[in-house]
Amino acid sequence: MEKRILAAMLAALFLVASAGIAEESKELTVFTAASLTGAFGEIGQMYKNETNIPVAFNFDGSQALRTQLENGAYADIFVSANKKQMNAVEESGLMNNSSVTVFTKNKLSLIVPRENPAKISNLSDLAKPGVKIVMGTKDVPVGDYALQIISKLGNDSAYGPDYKAKVLANVISQETTVNYVVTKVALGEADVGFAYISDVTEDLASKVDKVDIPDKYNIIAEYPMGIMLDSKYPAESQKFMNLVMSDSGKAVLERYGFAPVESNTAKSEGTATVPAAKAAA
Repeated sequence: MEKRILAAMLAALFLVASAGIAEESKELTVFTAASLTGAFGEIGQMYKNETNIPVAFNFDGSQALRTQLENGAYADIFVSANKKQMNAVEESGLMNNSSVTVFTKNKLSLIVPRENPAKISNLSDLAKPGVKIVMGTKDVPVGDYALQIISKLGNDSAYGPDYKAKVLANVISQETTVNYVVTKVALGEADVGFAYISDVTEDLASKVDKVDIPDKYNIIAEYPMGIMLDSKYPAESQKFMNLVMSDSGKAVLERYGFAPVESNTAKSEGTATVPAAKAAA
C-alpha cells in the first residue's frame, strides 16, 4: 500500500513538474511588418515582463510574411502594414478572421541623407535629372503607397504631364522592406527614399532628415493584426493584441511616430489625416 501511495505521489509530482515546464516553454511567434521593428520590440518586452512569456518576432516585408505563412510557416499572430496582405491571408483560410483589427496608422515622408547632396527640399525635386531614388517594390506596402503618391502627383497639373515618368526613371533600387530603404539613404547610397514617418527614429536622426509629403498627396497606411487559425496559444495571443491596443501600447506606438485609430474594430481604409510624428520619432 505504501509503495502504491509513494508511486502515486511521485506521479503527481511529475505531472506538476511537467506542467510547469510546459508553461515555461510557451513562446508567442509574431510575424510583424518591418516598419514596426522598434515599437513592437518594446511592446514584446513589456508583454514578457507581464506574462513571463517571450515573444519571437519575424520582422519582414508584409508581402514576404504573407508568402511564408501561405507556404506553411508557423505564427501565432500576423501584423501587416496594409490591409491588402492581411486580406490575402484571410482569404487563404489561415486567419481567425474575427480577431483581425486595425490598431494603428502611419503615413509616408521623403527621407534624405543629413548632408542632402542632391538638395531635395520638395516633391518637385524628385523629377530632377540624376536624382537617385530608392523605394519599396510594388508588392511591399511602403512601395505600393509610394507608387500611389507618385501617381497622385502625376495627375496634378502643377507637376506637369511627364512628372511620373521622370520620377520613376530616377528610381535606382526597389527594396523588399522599408528598413532597407532607410539604410540605403542613411548610408548615402541614394539621394532620397520613400519611408514611413515612423522610420525616422532617435538613432537615425543624426543620419537622415524628413521632407514632408502634403496630406493631399499622402496615403494613410492602416495596420491590421490578427490571430492565426492554427495558433497554439490563442488566449495568450489575444492578451498580446490587447497590450498593443492598451494605453501603454499606444504610448509606445505614438512615441515611434504611429497614429491612433478611432476604433480598434475598424476594417475599412481610413481617410483621416495622421498627425506629424513627435520629435522623439
